[in-house]
Amino acid sequence: MIKRIFFPLLFLLLLFSGCAVSNKNYKPNKKYSRSQLQNDFSLLRNILEQKHPALYWYTPKDSMNFYFDSLNKSIADSMTELQFGWNILAPLTQKIHCGHTSFSMSKGWNRYIANKIIPSFPLYLKVWGKGDTMVVLGNLNPKDTVFKKGTIITAINGLTNHEMVAKMFQYLSLDGYADNVNYIRISSNFPFYHRNAFGLYKNYRVDYLDSAGNAQKILLPMFIPEADSLIKKNKLPPGNGLTQRQIKKERRDAFRSLHIDSSNNTALLTLNTFDNGEGKHLRPFIKRSFKHLAQQHIKNLILDLRSNGGGDINMSVLLTKYLRNSNFKVADSSYAMAASFRPFTKYITQGRLSNIGLAFVTKKHKDGFIHFGYWERHIFHPRKKYHFDGKVYVLINGLTFSASTIFCNAVKGQKNIILAGEETGGGWYGNSGFLIPDIVLPVTKLRVRLPFFKIVQYNHITKKGSGVTPDIFIAPTVEGVKRGKDRKMELVKDLIKKDNLSSL
Repeated sequence: MIKRIFFPLLFLLLLFSGCAVSNKNYKPNKKYSRSQLQNDFSLLRNILEQKHPALYWYTPKDSMNFYFDSLNKSIADSMTELQFGWNILAPLTQKIHCGHTSFSMSKGWNRYIANKIIPSFPLYLKVWGKGDTMVVLGNLNPKDTVFKKGTIITAINGLTNHEMVAKMFQYLSLDGYADNVNYIRISSNFPFYHRNAFGLYKNYRVDYLDSAGNAQKILLPMFIPEADSLIKKNKLPPGNGLTQRQIKKERRDAFRSLHIDSSNNTALLTLNTFDNGEGKHLRPFIKRSFKHLAQQHIKNLILDLRSNGGGDINMSVLLTKYLRNSNFKVADSSYAMAASFRPFTKYITQGRLSNIGLAFVTKKHKDGFIHFGYWERHIFHPRKKYHFDGKVYVLINGLTFSASTIFCNAVKGQKNIILAGEETGGGWYGNSGFLIPDIVLPVTKLRVRLPFFKIVQYNHITKKGSGVTPDIFIAPTVEGVKRGKDRKMELVKDLIKKDNLSSL
């Protein structure tokens, strides 16, 4: 019989805390009283109600009031930071349907948990198809001969795949109803999300299909790491055989890269972020890349935005200038509920600096809102020098978010540009962003992201709630997961080869 472990997860963590080498004063199992937690919750509610620009965009005010009241009542006496975050704050932020509004643990917790492997469900699973399909990606038990990569899972502890995913989604934020981002989040760390949604079990009853396609059941024990595996598992030996220059290049390439396939007259431009900080030097990289494409007379471009969660909107605009054939704006409207973060400034990261900046870039209009007029008024023009006019395939999926979704909206429908892959996680009609600090709750130090501006996209679609849809839909497949191949990339390269042959 499956037995759920009801004692707190933190008790298990403490069994392995002897491996911690820093942050010794942080106490992850500290309990907070109900009044303390309700003070944090009340402050959060006040800030959201007064400052969040899209609190009622998808959820009516009476419904949000119900969620605020019911979650406040469900705060138990004596909860840990982890319990308060996942049982109260995560469900609350999910109800807003804003992908930029999510909770995160305190900095103390993140330092404490860094590089630890903790007890969990032992399988990493790829999830898609409205949660109906789950396929093994990896196994924390390397000696297990049953659950190999590509094995299809049909149920865990009596819950179907769809039921499990529906439960996990109750803790995960999203833009409108564009839930594709959350399938990818769950796929990136299934043990983490399963543990926080369902707790830990000594054993898991797993239903699966064997290699012949027959339904099977097995009792799978919880993964408990050995003590040695908890110490800086990802720490590389000094130098790792690379020079400092090589290390910096590898780090930059993880964010952006350009590769040319001369034989197919094709370039692959990967942009995993629009964040221009941390030595990425994104602006000069984009400029150099399109100069190189022009000099090499490249006719086909694959632009990979599948891991691009956004960043600096100016980088998105710069990329658009090199690809779009006509003038464009970023937003039809961009406005805030208030002119500053006052009287909550001290709870907002960089709140005082933001208040100063907002005074210079915003203005109150007759509608009563505080508008960021630059993005509403400014018309951007295509770059003439090194503008790319060849065939462009833009690879997208649920992680294509925020500023990268704004780019997708700007180029979608242009004759020479095709969006391929899956629906973006960022809202197509619009989203909330531009300025996104953290609210730091004074008692628990838990953080909640607070977007300050509501953005309605330039030439937006009429129906809100979806992500940008691809022109060519390319879904994952069980065989693709089993082979470990990039199916989207393979199919796009095949299309380019066929086009090249047809043009001969």
